[in-house]
Amino acid sequence: MDDKLERFRDFIKRSGLKSTRQRDEIASWFFGRSGHLSAEQIYRAVKQITPGIGFSTVYRTMKLLCEAGLVQERRFGSDTEALYENLSHHHDHCICTSCGKIIEFENEKIEELQQLVAKRFGFELSSHRMELYGVCSDCGEQDGRTVPPRSQSRR
Repeated sequence: MDDKLERFRDFIKRSGLKSTRQRDEIASWFFGRSGHLSAEQIYRAVKQITPGIGFSTVYRTMKLLCEAGLVQERRFGSDTEALYENLSHHHDHCICTSCGKIIEFENEKIEELQQLVAKRFGFELSSHRMELYGVCSDCGEQDGRTVPPRSQSRR
């Protein structure tokens, strides 16, 4: 976490921006979290620690963290709000279209297939994103659907 905060401070300096206590507090708090959080969720949590902080400061700081390459903004679906996640390692997502649950997963076979496809078409991959949309087992049970239970391993 300290390394990420230092990288953020270096980015702020290189960008000719002012380093502020509020930016540091937002970044530090966020770097200690996992999952996918909206700017509103981040704002509510950080406001408990720093009562005078404004939503726009949180929003702008999250944008800067994305520009610095430390955080990724994700939109799961075309009309959903932005969610932010720490960049640590590559993973893909399963998104429930009923409740919004997001499950992260890794699969080496999928990664290998993506490389093979790229090679077949003469692409050198720089990045990729895979999002699988459907109904989670919890929502499927509520709707009376037969959805196989989720594997115990998330990664």
